[in-house]
Parts: sequence; C-alpha cells; structure tokens
Amino acid sequence: QVQLVESGGGLVQAGGSLRLSCAASGRVFQIWSMEWYRQAPGQERDFVARITRDDTTTVADSVKGRFTISRDSTENTVTVYLQMNNLKPEDTADYYCKVVQHGATSYWGKGTLVTVLS
Repeated sequence: QVQLVESGGGLVQAGGSLRLSCAASGRVFQIWSMEWYRQAPGQERDFVARITRDDTTTVADSVKGRFTISRDSTENTVTVYLQMNNLKPEDTADYYCKVVQHGATSYWGKGTLVTVLS
C-alpha cells in the first residue's frame, strides 16, 4: 500500500506560478513512477508529467517549457513536485498525483484544485 498526500493548489493570476507536492509513504521502495494528471470540468483526465525511478521525465506537449516535474526521496517517503510557471486560464483543473509500482499497481491521490484567473 502507498498513501498519497497532495498539496499546493490554489488561486493564481494568469502568468503566475504554483508548486504542487505529492508525498508518498508506505511501500515506496516499490514505486516505479510518479505522475501528475489533470481534469478540467466536463473533460477527461489528461496526463501532465511523469518522473521514473531513474529520474527520467516526460512532460505533455501542452505544458512543455512551463511545467517541471521533480522528486525528492528519503528512506520512508518520496515526494514529487510539479512546478508550474506562466500559468494560463486553460490550466485550471483538478490535479491528481498517481504512483505506479513495479507490477503496475497504481494509486491515485484525491486531487488538488488549481484555478488560474485571466
């Protein structure tokens, strides 16, 4: 089991920045990748960014150059960050953290709301 706690969402003006955090605890030694997704009202949940155990990163084209994913590990926790710069109103969504373990078991966080005002 892996427990996820997300934080960092909020209200920001267009052009501003936010940093989302997702702290994973539990069986973190089995984590293969940590990922961010987002879901705008009435839309499907879309992939935003991924960082793997060997620090390989992938970022969606829609946010490339503006969003950066990184992670920090301790013995018992792994925290993944999503630094979001030059935010646009179309970035408004619920942002979800997802952890994928070896063997493809995955866990989702509860989400954190990001609202970008024009």
